[in-house]
Amino acid sequence: MFNRRLVALASAAVFAFAACTTGSGASPSRSAAPSGAATSAPSSAPSGPATAGCTVGVSWNNYQEERWAKWDEPAIKAAVEAAGGTYVPADAKSSAETQLTNIENLISQGAQVLIILVQDADAIKPAVDSAISQGIPVIAYDRLIEDERALYVTFDNVEVGRMQAREIFKLVPKGEYAIIKGNNGDANADFLRAGYEEIIGAAVASGDIVIGGRETYTDNWDPALAQTEMEQFLTASDNKIDAVLSENDGMAGGVIAALAAQGLDGKVPVSGQDGDLAALNRVALGTQSVDVWKDARELGKAAGEAALQLCGGTAVDAITGAAPFETPGGNTVSSILLKPIPITKENLQVVLDAGWITKDALCQGVTAGSVGGC
Repeated sequence: MFNRRLVALASAAVFAFAACTTGSGASPSRSAAPSGAATSAPSSAPSGPATAGCTVGVSWNNYQEERWAKWDEPAIKAAVEAAGGTYVPADAKSSAETQLTNIENLISQGAQVLIILVQDADAIKPAVDSAISQGIPVIAYDRLIEDERALYVTFDNVEVGRMQAREIFKLVPKGEYAIIKGNNGDANADFLRAGYEEIIGAAVASGDIVIGGRETYTDNWDPALAQTEMEQFLTASDNKIDAVLSENDGMAGGVIAALAAQGLDGKVPVSGQDGDLAALNRVALGTQSVDVWKDARELGKAAGEAALQLCGGTAVDAITGAAPFETPGGNTVSSILLKPIPITKENLQVVLDAGWITKDALCQGVTAGSVGGC
């Protein structure tokens, strides 16, 4: 029923969109060959009459998450405004239905390019199809949209999974694992899981690692739900869990809260990603073993600059730094994949040197001299 309502809403939006001003960018085209490559962000934004008048609409799935508000949005906005464009945001507040309405409203406000951080990849398809069919290019920001006409701008999420699993597997090559995955409607959850499989799959097959029923998706990547899931896994296993692969930092916080209630924080290795300040502090404290840092400033910059190129008429497969990427759905999309960095106790100086976190925030509660950077 929910999906039918979303499709109906999106279909109705087609008629509303038709009355709106469309963008000047050319419609994206399909890439030539199925492959993938990690790249760095485009070096500079285009400038000129087309970009100076470009309105870039950005649909956030949930602006309240630390990363989007603190790092991604300022970087996108700065890139757009540096070239004379206009940045127009909307927040779906974790509602797929609201996101459909937001996209309609962004187009009615004159958006010539859309950057979409997807709440539900299936529900968003009709709205994306409507926008692209009107000549309004779409960028799938950090989360995949299964449409070969959209540009996909993200980090190499399979590699993020590999990085998390490598660190945890080094610490616990044999034992009982739990896997806390993200939202089932987000392709990133499965990309990360695929990375895990490459590292621990053989050990699972041999019986060295046992997962059993301790693997679950987590609606909206919700830390409170992750805590509940971990509590249930601990109860069911009589606290006999040796390692946790948590797909992001927010959920890692929930997992560690559940472990702490049983006196297991700092004893059971836990993974995460995103470079949340609290998570980096947990790495310094020793309660989180690895945090895969994705410099969201670079991702936002890449998306903002790509949006301006699209606005200027550049085809999606000709965007600076773009390469073909084969999706799980069998589509070949043009993508910009940036490189993540695993952060452990051994290289905390990296995030300090990058100005991502202050020494006071990183080292809060940490014994001076116990880890690098503190």
